[in-house]
Amino acid sequence: MTERVVLAYSGGLDTSVAIGWIAEETGAEVIAVAVDVGQGGEDLDVIRKRAMACGAVEAEVADARDEFADEYCLPAIKANALYMDRYPLVSALSRPVIVKHLVAAAKKHGAGVVAHGCTGKGNDQVRFEAGIQTLGPDLKCIAPVRDYAMTRDKAIAFCEAQNLPIATTRKSPYSIDQNVFGRAVETGFLEDIWNAPIEDVYEYTADPAEPREADEVVVSFKEGAPVAIDGRPVTVLQAIRELNARAGAQGVGRIDMVEDRLVGIKSREVYEAPGAIALITAHQELENVTVERELARYKRQVEQRWGELVYDGQWFSPLKRALDGFINEANQHVTGDIRMTLHGGRAVVTGRRSDESLYDFNLATYDSGDTFDQSKAQGFIEIFGLSSKIAARRDLA
Repeated sequence: MTERVVLAYSGGLDTSVAIGWIAEETGAEVIAVAVDVGQGGEDLDVIRKRAMACGAVEAEVADARDEFADEYCLPAIKANALYMDRYPLVSALSRPVIVKHLVAAAKKHGAGVVAHGCTGKGNDQVRFEAGIQTLGPDLKCIAPVRDYAMTRDKAIAFCEAQNLPIATTRKSPYSIDQNVFGRAVETGFLEDIWNAPIEDVYEYTADPAEPREADEVVVSFKEGAPVAIDGRPVTVLQAIRELNARAGAQGVGRIDMVEDRLVGIKSREVYEAPGAIALITAHQELENVTVERELARYKRQVEQRWGELVYDGQWFSPLKRALDGFINEANQHVTGDIRMTLHGGRAVVTGRRSDESLYDFNLATYDSGDTFDQSKAQGFIEIFGLSSKIAARRDLA
């Protein structure tokens, strides 16, 4: 029986060429699998037909937009996930949902190998292969760009020699990955970290320096999930999309950073994630109102570790699953409304309300009606600082 290879297919030059390239190098039949995670662009049926025209024996397309929003983006919102305190894991979140569909296709079609288009110096090769090994331990992985040195020049030459139905001349100066949760841009002149990004880099966000009227929005949450915008019920996908449009129009969510890659190098990345940043900002503030102090302090440690695990391709790991349980429990009372002003590249919280609030006006006020018994503070401070006081007597002796 002829070996079969399932290929993560985008419809672009590299993965289109990879169909015939893999067949030549391995003698295997190729099944192309394209997954829609809200990246926009061409219709899925167009992509499916192109895969078949390029030599795939089967081509599957999956509309995973709601699945991606509900099962991958939502946990990141609940975790306030920002890798290195800034990056909302745009690409890292999409890889496990793609992996899930690749492994399912491999089982369906009896394939023993899964292929992807990643290079040997990026994070995505780890995210794909670690996920594939977890969900399909018997599957093997190949990466034509990495394993067979399939450079772009070779890809173009192969495409022209085989007369494949795909354009080979147009090349963006950047490497771009995008989905509904955001957009990642790298390479080209951005590799010189002294060079400032130019407006051509951006697509999801408008220039925040341009004068415009501010946009006020109220985001409602239930147990950590966005459920309404300005009082209108929304799905998670709809919430992300609407805030992509509204926060993006105000230039919210631009991130220019040098990040620590899993493979050990530092890489300059430019991100746009207007919806993600607006939702995480709102969610963080609602947690400030509804989550008890010690739980909130500990959750911040968990959030950092959760983000590192997801960035490092450990979505399906036991630790990440266990932390999911903690994060879901911590979000049980994160229900209420957050009002934000979107303007000048920032999402600024201006109002909070919640039936689950731990904010007690009568305890917090300094005016009449204050119910906080200040007479107890002196004794509390003496006991609280006692261990340090005893140590100081010894150390200063």
